[in-house]
Amino acid sequence: MKSPSFRDLFRGKKVLVVGHTGFKGSWLSLWLTSLGADVVGYSLYLPSTPCNFSVCDLTHHLTHVEGDVRDLDGLRRVFDYHLPEVVFYLAAQPIVRRSYAEPKLTFDTNVGGTVNLLECLRLTSTVKAAVIITSDKCYKNVEWVWGYRENDALGGDDPYGASKGCAEIVCNSYARSFFDKSDFPRIATTRAGNVIGGGDWAADRIVPDCVRSWAEGKEVVVRNPRATRPWQHVLEPLSGYLWLGANLLQTRQFHNEPFNFGPDQKVNKTVANLIEAFILSWGPAKWREEQVGTPIKENTLLKLSCDKALSLLGWHPVLSFQETVRMTSDWYRDFYSGHKDMRRYSLDQIAEYGELALKRNLSWTQKVNET
Repeated sequence: MKSPSFRDLFRGKKVLVVGHTGFKGSWLSLWLTSLGADVVGYSLYLPSTPCNFSVCDLTHHLTHVEGDVRDLDGLRRVFDYHLPEVVFYLAAQPIVRRSYAEPKLTFDTNVGGTVNLLECLRLTSTVKAAVIITSDKCYKNVEWVWGYRENDALGGDDPYGASKGCAEIVCNSYARSFFDKSDFPRIATTRAGNVIGGGDWAADRIVPDCVRSWAEGKEVVVRNPRATRPWQHVLEPLSGYLWLGANLLQTRQFHNEPFNFGPDQKVNKTVANLIEAFILSWGPAKWREEQVGTPIKENTLLKLSCDKALSLLGWHPVLSFQETVRMTSDWYRDFYSGHKDMRRYSLDQIAEYGELALKRNLSWTQKVNET
């Protein structure tokens, strides 16, 4: 199966993915290579052992540059040497619990790194479009039952959420101060809910915690099974990022616009719901709730409204909750059963997702001459 083309707008283009070794960054890089892009990746380290970047053998299918987003000079050299036309920025310290232990690292990476990226955009003439990924945690969470919209208040009590709110403010400032007087670069920010999918082995994330324990026949310990999250397969927001980037290449209409990319609100599920659904697909497994005295504060309810993406981009999620869990479980089960070519397996999942999107008439699957 051939993956849909996003109007073929990435074919032959030099695309820089900052944070390409991470979970979402590696899947995005893999998808871009399948679309014919010339991908350059910039990242400091491999985030886990194993990790999706290595499992999918991406080193041999893109230009891998090791570097720190906190190093402005190093990042500038990548822009000056490779002259990217499109940039996707996913670099981050992404773990809420770690942000409590290392708040300075979190702010230096998530805010300072974003400033460095924007400085490179300001000083580089080749970039036409840049999609900067922040997080749904950027919103001031008052735990209401309806979804947060892009014009709702930014905030964040924990260091991670606050850093992502700050990154959004920084992007808006640069866009208005430096990028409004010429046609390029066009930038936009995106906020996505909790993503799951094959190839994530990060610490303190529920699916990686489960598969690590269950692959060894152990019981998984869960911190907050009643917390509700907008779970979605990793390919869902990535399709939004790619479609937004493609639109930025074609029109200035979406310059300096934030977009939410999340699942249908009816699939908001608790952590316990996710675990039980995963067990149905994975097979027999056990879990229990962690008993702690004074837990670190984490939000228990969070939803996004994606009406803006639907109205302006024609984007909406493709997968049901059951399909999301099934694709995730299938990937890990094949990996732990000794499947040798996980790059091909992942490309097949991208193609499967694209076929489902085509059947469900997503705008990014349509050809140039279609309306």
